Amino acid sequence: MFISECRMRDGILVVDDEEDIRELIRYNLSKEGFGVFCAASGEEGLSMARELKPSLIVLDIMLPGVNGIDVCRELKVDAALRKTPIVMVSARGEEDDIVRALELGADDYVCKPFSPAVLIARIKSVIRRGQVEPVDVEAILTFEDLVVNPIRREVLVRGDAIDLTNTEFKLLHFLMRNPGVVYTRAQIVDGVHGDDYPVTDRSVDVQVVGLRKKMGEKGDLVETVRGVGYRFHG
Repeated sequence: MFISECRMRDGILVVDDEEDIRELIRYNLSKEGFGVFCAASGEEGLSMARELKPSLIVLDIMLPGVNGIDVCRELKVDAALRKTPIVMVSARGEEDDIVRALELGADDYVCKPFSPAVLIARIKSVIRRGQVEPVDVEAILTFEDLVVNPIRREVLVRGDAIDLTNTEFKLLHFLMRNPGVVYTRAQIVDGVHGDDYPVTDRSVDVQVVGLRKKMGEKGDLVETVRGVGYRFHG
């Protein structure tokens, strides 16, 4: 049972300047067996993160003083905290901030107003991803009647091979290895080609369009997350 895996010693730090939101998150996380610590500002959040070394941080973007984007940046350059998962919380419409947070290394985001059940599910999903063994990049991936074989560089839809470019294949393989995870275009470029590869956001969009077309009825499995990027709906 998941609750038994998340004992009270597994502390989660909630950083939000709205007291009612902090209490809502604290109450629901406590019910799930998590230990919860709260901070009302970016400065306080950074201080508590460095002192407590939490298992995960729920971080609001709009904070007084040091905002959530800057807090995320600080955490990701701190050797002791850079691997700590971060779930961003954002008011609707702040798509640029969400993209920036994901590019800085945040693991997920939830828009306000949110359902506590959805937030808890996303937190658990992030924690589970961190507990999973490293993915075997040579393993054959399957979803329904879609098969991706990285050794043979082959993609089958209902048993029929489809002809993908090398970049299209790498894009599908990258997304399919982590179903449900939203990636920004910059993260996709890094994951497919490596850091500093000279490809624009528009190029990623063009590759996705081509990939979907070749996948036919399975093209919808590569989902657009408006204002953020793409994910494989597996």
